Amino acid sequence: MSLIVPTFDDSVIVRSTDAETIGGGPTTLRLLADSSSTGGALSTQRVTLLDGANGAAPHRHSRSAELFYLLDGTAQLLSGDRVVTAGRGDLVVVPPGLDHAFAAAAGENADILIVITPGVERFEYFRHLERIAYGKVPPESLLDVQELYDTYFTGSEPWTAART
Repeated sequence: MSLIVPTFDDSVIVRSTDAETIGGGPTTLRLLADSSSTGGALSTQRVTLLDGANGAAPHRHSRSAELFYLLDGTAQLLSGDRVVTAGRGDLVVVPPGLDHAFAAAAGENADILIVITPGVERFEYFRHLERIAYGKVPPESLLDVQELYDTYFTGSEPWTAART
């Protein structure tokens, strides 16, 4: 196991009004701090999902752990082969290499703080997802950037069963 020593020397302060917002409606992302602003320590975003909306499809990160903290509402999270229902104040941390996904529970809203550590430059990844949502690039284009963003898409029967 290696120790990540962040290389930044000033506090990172992001006011909610200054955070870049992507999407709206059933899925809204607020980009809070990327790896470059935290010296590689972490990257973090806030995701708000309305009325059972899907968040991320099953995927894994080979180099980073991902933390999900439920600020409000109820979410379903895939962690390996297990689907966990988490509520306000609950925390789920997924280690590197383990498949995971997240969504608001059926008929529910979820407001989730997500932290990836060590950090990976991910803001451009989320902008890429927005371009896909608006039809500017095809969904298959994500396959070309999996390694760049340490996001490898997988499948999950337990997740599919839980979400149908």
